[in-house]
Amino acid sequence: MTVSLITDRATLAGAVWASLAMGLFSLNDLLIKYLSGDYPLHLVMTVRAVVALVLLFAVIVPLGGGMGQLRPRRMGMHVLRGGFVVLANLCFFLGLAALPLAEAVALSFISPFLIMAFSAFFLGEPVGPRRWAAAAVGLVGVLLVLRPGTEAFQAAALLPLAGALFYALMQTVTRAIGGTETAVSLTFSIQVSFLVVSLAFGIALGDGRFAGSGHPSMEFLLRAWVWPPMPDLAIMAAIGALSALGGLAISQAYRVSEAAFVAPFDYAAMPLAVLFGALVFGEWPDAVAWAGITLILASGLVLIWREVVARRALDAHRTARR
Repeated sequence: MTVSLITDRATLAGAVWASLAMGLFSLNDLLIKYLSGDYPLHLVMTVRAVVALVLLFAVIVPLGGGMGQLRPRRMGMHVLRGGFVVLANLCFFLGLAALPLAEAVALSFISPFLIMAFSAFFLGEPVGPRRWAAAAVGLVGVLLVLRPGTEAFQAAALLPLAGALFYALMQTVTRAIGGTETAVSLTFSIQVSFLVVSLAFGIALGDGRFAGSGHPSMEFLLRAWVWPPMPDLAIMAAIGALSALGGLAISQAYRVSEAAFVAPFDYAAMPLAVLFGALVFGEWPDAVAWAGITLILASGLVLIWREVVARRALDAHRTARR
């Protein structure tokens, strides 16, 4: 009875933390899209990284066990992982500037398919035919959202796909080094990567000399650095807080509950993206986009389910051999 009660509480806590994380990350996306028409991305990311680092040292480091948790053991892999996560965010946020919020978020959900493929090819993890079939269904959904060869196709729609590719590479590196690195050190190296790259972009492109194309994504990347008024600076600071607290919340969710239980909560970002897109930007997916979004979400959930089945079978096999 006591064990069951503890398990139920852990499950409930995991659900609460995961739901909170998805809400924070969705608000982060909404605010970045809101600012994308007036400021350069490197400015937004610089403020976000500074605020996130402040919260990291004020909240996450003390909770994570102190400053010793920051020390990386495999620096080269941290640098590689940081580069991948910066590129993933760069591509996704540039896509947000030009695409409806819901479609950009839906396209980013191809990352589970890519993570599965990279884990199979690079890490030697077994992948069965059902998971490959689910991935194929998801790719059909991607094509429905993209609509290549039609007037509805936008080249900017390739940006969230590129972001998903880099995110999958980042997660593959994380799986490879997760046994030797702490969650705090992984979080710290990512925020430092954001800060270094954003400042480098600001120094190289901050005068806006390459801006003027008129394309929302290119303008978001190349627009001149300007000092924002206090309300917009507060929004940028909020983006940093949302990023750091969202990372803390999702880490806590995985700490108190099984990964198999937490992973499907990622997909709560999809209805939130549709809601925010409709309320704030007046965007609503058409029938074809809805069909593509449904296939992407369904195939992603199947992939999570099949991974749970595969891991449980592997654990049972290892237990039987002991």
